[in-house]
Amino acid sequence: MNHPQYAWSNWSGLQKSMPQQILQPANIQELQSIVSEHQKIRVVGAGHSFTPLVCTDATLLSLDHIAGIASTDINRCQSSIYAGTRLYDLDQHLQQQSINQALMNQGDIDQQSLAGAVSTGTHGTGADLHCISAYVEAFELLTASGEILKCSRTEHPEIFAAGRVSLGSLGILTQITMQNRPRYKLKEHIELCRVEDMMQNIQQWKLQHRHIECFVFSYGKQLMLKTLNETSDEILARKANFPSDDTLLTLCSELTKTFPSLNPYLQKLLGIFVKPTTYVDWSSKIFPTPRNTKFNEMEYQIPVDRGIECLNEVLHALRMHKVATFFPLEFRFVKGDDIWLSPFYQQDSISISVHQYHKQDPQLIFDVVEPILQKYKGRPHWGKMHSMSCMQLRDLYPKWDDFMALRQQLDPEAKFLNPYLEKLFLG
Repeated sequence: MNHPQYAWSNWSGLQKSMPQQILQPANIQELQSIVSEHQKIRVVGAGHSFTPLVCTDATLLSLDHIAGIASTDINRCQSSIYAGTRLYDLDQHLQQQSINQALMNQGDIDQQSLAGAVSTGTHGTGADLHCISAYVEAFELLTASGEILKCSRTEHPEIFAAGRVSLGSLGILTQITMQNRPRYKLKEHIELCRVEDMMQNIQQWKLQHRHIECFVFSYGKQLMLKTLNETSDEILARKANFPSDDTLLTLCSELTKTFPSLNPYLQKLLGIFVKPTTYVDWSSKIFPTPRNTKFNEMEYQIPVDRGIECLNEVLHALRMHKVATFFPLEFRFVKGDDIWLSPFYQQDSISISVHQYHKQDPQLIFDVVEPILQKYKGRPHWGKMHSMSCMQLRDLYPKWDDFMALRQQLDPEAKFLNPYLEKLFLG
């Protein structure tokens, strides 16, 4: 499909571009032809990144038609999945009785394509659980020369080490083999908890739950504590609240935007709106949370032993600068991995996410928070807003130069780089 001068924007509406064309190949052969015929290409998944990762005035490529399961290894509990498969569609394939598989971990948004989630190091939470990229066992990469490379720990191991988080800069992922596990149910429990109690006990609590995350409000004395644990209990599906959490979030965000001085008072009403809830369902139903209130986001991964200290400083700065945002900070644990440009490379981390309502200028809050996140040697999430330069990033990633040399070797003409990545990678 070819749309001349197609206007593209990301999910939040912040990033916009006017590609010459957007192409949706029907299969791998068509994709190979497109790669050989075009000088500059960026691939888009769901547009759920908040950075200009896919903005281009050249060719924008969607893999939405290259989706589904390519093959399954029942004995190893692995599935090879086409790169354009959306996470929310994946479970309908994996849950089949003949397959009976589920992803090891997921984030709380499931709109992304698998390739997009892998390429940016997207993650959920869990002190013993990695980002989604670390569960990749193999992938096929379509290079600038039109060749398809099969990469794993034994085939092209360097490309495998670099390519699981590569921001689409080494080539186009066409097929990804995920290490899965048999389907499992999770029990979700949400309750309010005093901020002080969390800060004193979180290092112990993280060992008691498969997943634990906190939603911390800058003016609140209480936070929302969410835990997920494996269970064999009967399914107790989520009920729709009235008014819904999203409706309340939109309302409070609108009020905070219009009347910033109301923000501290609105946040203190948390106890009225948030009641303890418990639900049980299959993991693919429990992980994602509806996200209808649009926002822009910054997220850094902080070394695990500095996370609480960093969070405290961020909260203090938000109060001191009277930053008008109703959105809570999100606080999660992620286990380290061995992927060259993973924000979790050789580092167990605490992930701190900062959100701003899409109708408010995100820079006002990010300018306050980002210097603190950087002070604690935080590494930015590749799909979330940040202002780090090539030189700053080089200091944070021991394998930075190795990655850049490999990228140059695989794509000497920079076919897969856009202006944003050229600045980020080449300075």
